[in-house]
Amino acid sequence: MKNAKSALYKLLALNFLFIMLVCFSVESTAQSTPAKSLLALSKADHILAIIDPVTLQVIARIPVGADPHEVIASSDGKKAYVSNAYSSPFHEIDVIDLITQKPLPQIDIKPFISPHGLAFADGKLWFTAEGSKSVGRYDPATEGMDWCMGTGQDRTHMIYVTQDGKKIYTTNVNAGTVSIMAETVLPPPVGPNGQVFPGAKGRMEWIQTVIPVSKGSEGFDVSPDGRELWTASADDGTISVIDIATRKVVVKIDAKVSGANRVEFTPDGKRVLISTLRGGDLFVYDAVTRKELKRISIGHGAAGILMDTDGSRAFVGCTPDNYVAIIDLRTLEVTGHINLGGPDGLAWAVRP
Repeated sequence: MKNAKSALYKLLALNFLFIMLVCFSVESTAQSTPAKSLLALSKADHILAIIDPVTLQVIARIPVGADPHEVIASSDGKKAYVSNAYSSPFHEIDVIDLITQKPLPQIDIKPFISPHGLAFADGKLWFTAEGSKSVGRYDPATEGMDWCMGTGQDRTHMIYVTQDGKKIYTTNVNAGTVSIMAETVLPPPVGPNGQVFPGAKGRMEWIQTVIPVSKGSEGFDVSPDGRELWTASADDGTISVIDIATRKVVVKIDAKVSGANRVEFTPDGKRVLISTLRGGDLFVYDAVTRKELKRISIGHGAAGILMDTDGSRAFVGCTPDNYVAIIDLRTLEVTGHINLGGPDGLAWAVRP
């Protein structure tokens, strides 16, 4: 009996040891999300990839919706939001916990249709709704929509929001326009003789300025100093430069960037990169002289562009080539690739 008990105890101990070893092995192979992570969407695989920007390795692949286009991270770097622009039911934004590397319940933006461009500012998630010609805002704290505004422009696509949430820029692709929306405090109303009515106060209103550019203008960026907005047209290949103070196009560059997709300033504001889905070159422009500096051969077409925060590198999603190209911004040369099926939207997630 003693020998049987001893054998049983040994067997139980071995089983426990085996289970602990398996658990340790699984835990040791799982990689935690770095404090600074590169987020990249794969259209082909319908996943959000979390990439270590130091090792350039994909450390997690998280399922998202059927048609992921753009991604943005919350200000604390703990969550990512992904727009599913053109897949039924046409009103959902994915939410991903970047710490646990798991999907969270989706955001239902009904009655808005086809979310595309995303921004995170003033603690809120901002998005364009192409099918509704609108911009909406979602508050993660209350888990509800708390603001919206129509542009009245066809295919409101990409979005940029100032960090205080007081000014919004969008491109309206099919209308061939750029919208600038500004939160404005208007003076109190006055009577016919110019007198202010007793007790009257100023009111807050969002005022939109619509600026004509070329049709097909989709990707755009605002210069780091906030003075200019550059947008490139996929239709005629021109680049429209808007002076933000006067809200007028000051120059239209015949860049011949047919199929232009995204536009991004370098962090120092000195150069502008333009990707195109119809060719293998990444266009580099001097932001001051507005002249082309170089064309970098990166593959057979490209979409999303993301600058490294220190200005050393740019990451470009080469959708047809199934990789993210890495560009050295000092030499303007391709230095490597990150393999990913049909990459498009790119973003940083940074935890303090």
